[in-house]
This record gives sequence, structure tokens and C-alpha cells, in this order.
Amino acid sequence: MNLSYAGRSYPPTEPYEVGREKIREFALAVGSEPGDGRTAPPTFPIVLSMHAEKQVVDDPDFGFDFSRVVHRDQRFESVRPVRSGDRLTVTVEVVAADTVDGNDVVTLRGHIREADGGAPVCTTTSTLVSRGER
Repeated sequence: MNLSYAGRSYPPTEPYEVGREKIREFALAVGSEPGDGRTAPPTFPIVLSMHAEKQVVDDPDFGFDFSRVVHRDQRFESVRPVRSGDRLTVTVEVVAADTVDGNDVVTLRGHIREADGGAPVCTTTSTLVSRGER
């Protein structure tokens, strides 16, 4: 893994329009009440951030082996709830990249913003470990 990627940011994703059905599907998948589908569960932003994180893990110059990944940590810092009708983009930054005991460890931060105006909605932080071959 290329450790020099720490501090690198990737371009924002194309806008994602949050729909009621997507909110309901996610709520059911995580065991929450789907309600009317107007307000997403607090962990819904993972849908957007994981899609955006693919820019990093699929970057051949980064050299991160996603086939050997275990998820170490996930955090959400919400400014406001995600709602049906929101159009959101995500900018991902590589907060840290390191090798620990033969395992590649990367921390990614996703800045989720309104596509129209850029007001912040949520920040996600994911720490992924790609297990070294033993």
C-alpha cells in the first residue's frame, strides 16, 4: 500500500438522490422501522460513503487489497438527518495509511454535503484493515 496517500482527497461523487424506497429498504435491512420513508436511519450515510470509498480502494496506485478487508471502525457525525429528496455528494479523504504488523490499515473520511449549495449533512469515518498474508 502506498503510505504517501495519507492526506489525499478524491473528487466529489455525482449527486445521489435519496428516495423513500431506498430509505425503507435500508431501514428493513438494518432492522429499523421503515416508517414513512421520509427520514433515513442515522447510519444511512454509509450507503453513500462506501460507494465513494471505492474511488480509493479501487485506485491501483494506492495498492490496497480490498479482498482481504475487515472493517475495524465506523463513525458518523451528523449535522442533520438525511431525508427523502436530498441530493447529496461525497468527498473522500485518506486520513491515515499505515502498515501495522504486516496489515495495511487505512482510515477514510467521507464529507457528505448537499449537492445544491454544499451545506454539510454528515461526516463518516471508516477504518479498514487489509490482512497481510501469513
